[in-house]
Amino acid sequence: MNFIFVSPNFPVRYFKWVEALRARGINVLGIGDSPTYDLHPRLVASLTEYYFVWDMSNHDLMDEAVRYYERKYGKIDYIESNNEWWLEEDARLREKFGVTTGFLPADMAHIKAKSAMKECFQKGGAKTMRYLVVAGPQDKEKAKGFVKEVGFPIFAKPNVGVGAGDSHALRDQKDFDAFFERNLPEPYILEEFLEGSIVGFDGVCDSKGNVVFATSDHFPTPIDILVNEGLDHYYVDIPFELEMDDIDAKEFEKVGRQVVKAFGISKRVFHIEFFVLSKDKKGLGKKGDFVALECNMRAPGGYTPDLMDYGNSVSIYDIYADVIAYDENRQNMKLPKFYAVASHRKNSLSYAHTLDDIYVRYGYAIKMSGRYPKHIAEVMGDVYIYAAFKTMDDALEFDQYVREKAN
Repeated sequence: MNFIFVSPNFPVRYFKWVEALRARGINVLGIGDSPTYDLHPRLVASLTEYYFVWDMSNHDLMDEAVRYYERKYGKIDYIESNNEWWLEEDARLREKFGVTTGFLPADMAHIKAKSAMKECFQKGGAKTMRYLVVAGPQDKEKAKGFVKEVGFPIFAKPNVGVGAGDSHALRDQKDFDAFFERNLPEPYILEEFLEGSIVGFDGVCDSKGNVVFATSDHFPTPIDILVNEGLDHYYVDIPFELEMDDIDAKEFEKVGRQVVKAFGISKRVFHIEFFVLSKDKKGLGKKGDFVALECNMRAPGGYTPDLMDYGNSVSIYDIYADVIAYDENRQNMKLPKFYAVASHRKNSLSYAHTLDDIYVRYGYAIKMSGRYPKHIAEVMGDVYIYAAFKTMDDALEFDQYVREKAN
């Protein structure tokens, strides 16, 4: 089997996907924009070959890379990046080279545009927010009608976008007017504003859209607030076998599995975000209800796949490779489960305890730590410490100690 992995060098820990595929006898062929000498040694060791492309947005260069591999190794079975940025390019290459194991360009609308996702969410039985798509100042009057319906604040973000880039709340008429003075670079989606936290339904599904691994990642502080206000933060992976105090776990898992089916996801890692209401919202739901936010056809950001592994005592990398190779999960899913917490620090803040202090006190529970590269640190924070605990109280105590501020 020939598997072309697009941009296997980003994020850096993507070498683990490649290692798992290679361990199952899959011929993994890399295409990326980092010179070979910049690649992680474990990535180089796991790839059969690597093809450097200096500009991955150049279709001709990408086409030639795939042709090269096709001539040398034969028919290409998969073209994947597991990276939201390259979803459209992956689809274009599949269509051009007759690869049928993934989304094609015609599928992009419902998996990239946040407005088009609503229909799939509803089909899967999930609640969705009211919304309006605007292209610029010409849509201001229409937007006034939307505000009259749902009230301030409202939330504005690119209708097609990655992460929380240029996402913010319009809290009053002044914010609203300022937003519509801009010539928008692309269509934006306006949504009714919800108060609450984000919970991810994350996992892997087989060729028929059956979820073979699922877990939940709980983000108390929305990413857009972290970006806009420069805060430090934590989040927790909670396996469905453990108690959750912020959501009805049984119902959440049920709807999550239905949504995966509704989106037509096949042999992929997914990250589907829901808002959990912290207060009643008229016309939408009660406190504790979950409302669909967006669906991402890749693993959650940063090094979250590793956090999921620590929470579930498994390897999502191996599960994904099992699905590609055998169309099933062959891992032992009965191992102990933990509350796996990711605590983050920022260089701009002063903390009460040193990293040595943290290791002396919690070394038994810490699974990994380090510094994020710049492109991740801007959102996630500069320093990360991942640890796993048997109770949520212990996980929260750990995070409080890690992020306690100096006087």
